[in-house]
Amino acid sequence: MPKLLSKSKYLNGLQCPKLLWISVNAKSRLPEVDESKQKLFDEGHLVGEYAKKLFPHGVNIPTDNFTKNLDDTRTLLNKNKPLFEPAFMIDRLYSRADILEPTPSGWNIIEVKSSTEIKEQNIQDVAFQKYVYEKAGLKINNCFLLHINNKYVLDGALDVSKLFVKEDITPLVLEEIKLVPSRVVEMLKIIDSKELSVKINDFCNKPYECAMKSICWSVIPQNSVFDLYRGGKKSWELFDNGVVCIKDIPSDFSLGDKQKIQFECEKTGKVYVNKTAINSFINSLKYPLYFLDFETYMTAIPLYDGLRPYQQIPFQFSLHKVYENGRKTHYSFIASGKKDPRKKFFNAIKRKLGVKGSIIVYNQSFEQSRLKEIGDYLSVDITPLINRMVDLLIPFRNFDYYDRKQEGSASIKYVLPAMTSVSYSGMEISNGSLASIRYAYITHGSAKLSEIRKVRDDLKKYCALDTEAMILILEKLKEL
Repeated sequence: MPKLLSKSKYLNGLQCPKLLWISVNAKSRLPEVDESKQKLFDEGHLVGEYAKKLFPHGVNIPTDNFTKNLDDTRTLLNKNKPLFEPAFMIDRLYSRADILEPTPSGWNIIEVKSSTEIKEQNIQDVAFQKYVYEKAGLKINNCFLLHINNKYVLDGALDVSKLFVKEDITPLVLEEIKLVPSRVVEMLKIIDSKELSVKINDFCNKPYECAMKSICWSVIPQNSVFDLYRGGKKSWELFDNGVVCIKDIPSDFSLGDKQKIQFECEKTGKVYVNKTAINSFINSLKYPLYFLDFETYMTAIPLYDGLRPYQQIPFQFSLHKVYENGRKTHYSFIASGKKDPRKKFFNAIKRKLGVKGSIIVYNQSFEQSRLKEIGDYLSVDITPLINRMVDLLIPFRNFDYYDRKQEGSASIKYVLPAMTSVSYSGMEISNGSLASIRYAYITHGSAKLSEIRKVRDDLKKYCALDTEAMILILEKLKEL
């Protein structure tokens, strides 16, 4: 079997020639797919299955056997029915379509995406497909992108016709396809050559974070110019001029106020503290203090009435209550069962938050947005709760406190270990993304009872640490 250029490899090549070479010649060097990426793949597959329902007379072509998939495609082309997963190979080029729709004079390409809008890489993807299919002898008339409609609200049974938006991208594809032939020639040369040495660049993050980034960037030290707060073009300008570490930035290089604080902390090794601003923040707090954090999950296909695709569903919260005399209490809530958890979640949180005292959160826009969504769904005024919220992120986002251990980040995952001896390392669930994935699995997947118990215990520990972390951070700020 010759080395093939498939549409996924073609897109790899558009991002980075080294990634293209490795994906064809040294697949074993690609890092394993983590749970977050696997969740995206699974979600995309599910969306694809729902899209097929729009074509009830379509024929599904099994993909488990490469050669048979190609042979079955050729046989079924004469049936004049929509084809799911048809594949074509010609001149070392290979592509498999999501849906090929027959027309009186040829075929339409229908690319299915779990995203909610057209992206440049979608056009590049379909342009490659059109090039391959026409080279293989098909007549392609029009090209469409079938993507998720994020304005659709579930009300009763799922209406697949409203779940998707079908957009004609033919003009965009016709413009893009002009670039495909020369790119194909160049990429085949790359595949057949020796491994390339490619310098890291901003394409390592565009349009997605490259699968090889963790390896290619392993030589970049901590507190590099890429950790500059909102460094953007400045970071690349410095790197391209041989400056890797923040401490080595030339004194005459233009930096913003927060970037200057980073630079000074790197040069001196000292922590920066704006005591006036921190005192003002602390004095704004009103007891009792409620330290609140919640976790959510989302799905492309809405699960409950009143939900849009990808709308966040709160399922868990941790609440530490601290009285002025120092006494503390803790309450934890994790929804159970497959029913919509929003009403129980809101009732529990409202009951525990009382009517007075500061509600302290970290990055309040998230919690406020989720509460507003629940309030709208339940027709409840959540303004009194919103008005009591205080964002503990503020002192760190404003750089009123900065320690070089934060590596330019104001995230609680960096602030906590910078200020204390506590961190999230070693936890079974150590971030919100993993929390949502694990909860969705034990709730809507095929988890065993023992798995459900363990994940719920891990979730409780993780979410509790988020609120404990806020208490510890506030105590450190008071000491200052």
